[in-house]
This record gives sequence, structure tokens and C-alpha cells, in this order.
Amino acid sequence: MIYINSFLFAGAICLLGQLILDNTKLTAGHITSIFVVVGAFLDTFSIYDQIINYVGAGALVPITSFGHSLIHGALDKASDMGIMGLLMGMFDLTASGITAAIVFTFFFSLFFRPKN
Repeated sequence: MIYINSFLFAGAICLLGQLILDNTKLTAGHITSIFVVVGAFLDTFSIYDQIINYVGAGALVPITSFGHSLIHGALDKASDMGIMGLLMGMFDLTASGITAAIVFTFFFSLFFRPKN
């Protein structure tokens, strides 16, 4: 059952993003930013953790989980190190994802050129 819940949750996020993209003048960058902020907001009140417990890894795939990871790491380090931990912890959990995005983007830019 957890596989179905994971699939439905991730699919619902994608469906919501596509509906927003098709029916508004927002760009993909706007929608991505909105989803990151929503994930961060939900994690601030520990709602996203409950979603993860219910749907499993399906909640860790969409872009909302990036906001969750930012806030989760920041709040975790803030409890240990205070205000300075907010900044340090924000990038603690997301460092590997950010690094991978930068490295892959660099290598792909060497081989592919935009058409416009």
C-alpha cells in the first residue's frame, strides 16, 4: 500500500504543478520556488514529516522535499548551535544535492548548447 501512496503523492504534486503551469502565467521557475516554500512551510510545523511517514519515499522525490530538507537541517542545527546553526544547518542536509546539480550542470554545458 505504501507504494501506491508514494505514487499518488508524487503524482499529485506533478499534477498540481502542471495545472498551475497550464492555467496561470507563472513560469516553471515560479512554480518550483512555490513548491520549495510550501515544503519548507509544511516542515516548519512538522506536517511534512507526517506526510513522509504515511507515503514513504514518494514524499522525498518532488521538489517540496528540498524545502523540507532546508528547514529540517536548519532547525536541527539551531537546536544545537543557536542562531549560527540556522545558516550552517540549512546546507548540511542539502549540500550533496546542490553540489551534484552544480557539477552536472557544468559538464552538461560543455556538451550541449542552447538552440535559442
